[in-house]
Amino acid sequence: MGTPTLPAPKPVPNPDTEEFWAATGDGRLLLRRCNACGDAIWYPRPICPFCHSADTAWEAASGRGVIYTFSVVRRARGDWAGVTPYVLAYVELDEGPRLMTNIVDCDVEAIEIGDPVEVVFHDTGEGSALPRFRPVERRQ
Repeated sequence: MGTPTLPAPKPVPNPDTEEFWAATGDGRLLLRRCNACGDAIWYPRPICPFCHSADTAWEAASGRGVIYTFSVVRRARGDWAGVTPYVLAYVELDEGPRLMTNIVDCDVEAIEIGDPVEVVFHDTGEGSALPRFRPVERRQ
């Protein structure tokens, strides 16, 4: 069973996330990286949560990672009611941070923790897109 087309609601950017959401509209996934301690930061914010430095900068993420944990949603309300089952997951990016997302283009019954995934962008129709992830073949 494949993943149905999920709703793609428009995000509400704030000054800390405007550049992130603009990049998603161009099919790019950005992260902030702290120039002081070197850690990649998620969610987008200008102050490093690890060392509290304000010396952070945007960088392009690889868009690759692994499923850290997930749940198959079988009952939902509103716009999501007609698209069950779908996968809600945390993906651990190759750069380190984990982000909550959906796993799409998959057999929801075959998903496993540790599966490699890559980013895909679902257009919101409002100049931005939601980063979601699809399974890829295991790396050697």
